[in-house]
Amino acid sequence: MEEQAALAQERELAAGAAGKRKRRDWGPLWTLSPVFFWMICFVAAPLAIIVLVSFFTRGLYGGIDYLFTLENYVRMFNPLYFKILGSSLSVSFFTTLFCLLLGYPFAYFVARAPQKIRSILLMLIIIPFWSNSLVRTYAWIVLLRTEGIINTVLIQLGLITEPLKLLYNETGVLIGMVYTLFPFMVLPLYTSIEKLNPSLLEAASDLGAVAWKRFVRITLPLTMPGIVAGSILVFIPTLGYFFIPDLMGGSKTMLISNLIKNQFLTARDWPFGSALSILLILLTLVLIGFYMRLARSQSDMEVFGA
Repeated sequence: MEEQAALAQERELAAGAAGKRKRRDWGPLWTLSPVFFWMICFVAAPLAIIVLVSFFTRGLYGGIDYLFTLENYVRMFNPLYFKILGSSLSVSFFTTLFCLLLGYPFAYFVARAPQKIRSILLMLIIIPFWSNSLVRTYAWIVLLRTEGIINTVLIQLGLITEPLKLLYNETGVLIGMVYTLFPFMVLPLYTSIEKLNPSLLEAASDLGAVAWKRFVRITLPLTMPGIVAGSILVFIPTLGYFFIPDLMGGSKTMLISNLIKNQFLTARDWPFGSALSILLILLTLVLIGFYMRLARSQSDMEVFGA
């Protein structure tokens, strides 16, 4: 009898311990539940709605007829939309290129500056984020217009005789994009350059490598992760920004982001606008996948310049 009572007590203790483990296992799930809730409500559900709407038909007066069709995706093969997509990729490429050419020397100077000056320079990069980008875009319009400060100063200095056309064309769009997205390039570059070991450059110098060779063979390969990260962070948002082409590009500049906005707000063709949005999302995912693949092969990047 005593042995049976002892066995029963052991079973009760084991069952209690198992129950406690089960209760403890719910802890991480409860902790992550707000994240799951957020992702489902504000990411997965809207995306699912866009995918569904892209397969429906536009109503006669701009609504949605729930009739399945692939016409919205077939329309994207129109040469006109290919041209708009090509212009969008071109603007994104040159925006990324100019941000890199301007941002790399700036990030290098900041990373090698004394600590007190470095903090001030980093603060100057971050401060524009504290003001609305739409307000800053209007400020650029004031500067770049025909009677603006830049044209007025250049004419008074005698450098030009007629005002430059800096607005309502692709030049204006590039200026606005580069200014807005410049910090997204500088900050990843600064992080990569700051981690660069100066002893490697000193060793290369002792071995007779000149400045440009040290940059090409050591600095550039070791900071390649920052270059790739900054390029992705600039290229992808450029595809989605629509207010800068609207305000600084005028009616002659049409990018994929403006086309999507017009389909939703002006043409009220939500199914076609949704199909274009899916195309933009897929393009973004391809670029992110490309970046993640490069990030995994980070060690291989170091031999690019070898």
